[in-house]
Amino acid sequence: MKTSPSVAILLMLLATLLAPRSSVAQQINGVPGSGKIVFTYTGENSGIPVGNAPSLLDKDYTITAEITVPKGGAEGMIVTLGGRFGGYGLFLQKGKPVFVYNLLDLKRYRWEGGVGGVIGEDLFARALKPGKHTLVFDFKYDGPGPGKGGTGVFTADGKELAKQTIPHTIPLMMTCDETFDIGIDTRTGVDDSYKLPFRFTGTIDKLTFKLGPEQMTEADQKAAAEAVAKAKD
Repeated sequence: MKTSPSVAILLMLLATLLAPRSSVAQQINGVPGSGKIVFTYTGENSGIPVGNAPSLLDKDYTITAEITVPKGGAEGMIVTLGGRFGGYGLFLQKGKPVFVYNLLDLKRYRWEGGVGGVIGEDLFARALKPGKHTLVFDFKYDGPGPGKGGTGVFTADGKELAKQTIPHTIPLMMTCDETFDIGIDTRTGVDDSYKLPFRFTGTIDKLTFKLGPEQMTEADQKAAAEAVAKAKD
């Protein structure tokens, strides 16, 4: 039996408020004059609390993964937050780039090259060859307001693999009992197409999250603050 979205969101919000925070090896910078925040990571990191992870909620964002594929190819999770009941994942599956957005276990949206996804320039979804590659997932949010949809474009080395518009996104909190993982997936997977821990077999040279400003109206912000206050009581 599935939990309703509203109940799931409230439970996730409460659990995150009560969760301990810890430090991680990362670089966080603001982009002067743009209202944007940039998170930069290298190598494998797992078990990072949600409160310390880049938040993709209610905003534009761009995820850029600079990776090296060894001889013989690579697969595995590059970065993920969340799991079975909500979140996202960027990974290589049989060497092919994939981005999955899990909308609270109600629907999973998948970006990939070839006929398995929305057909882009990579018609036959070829596996990445050995060497250095840059994967980019760019999402434009249809705000203002919480839980709006948006359009995601997934590219590999500058070539479009897939473009898709989704009607809704997760509005308040992606997860309460999962973590932010780089190079591996712990706890539960955001998609049923792979098996844990799905460790990345290539090298993550640099992972960058560029976040736009939160697109919430004053009324939305007030409602969210009231919900937080009630959860703390």
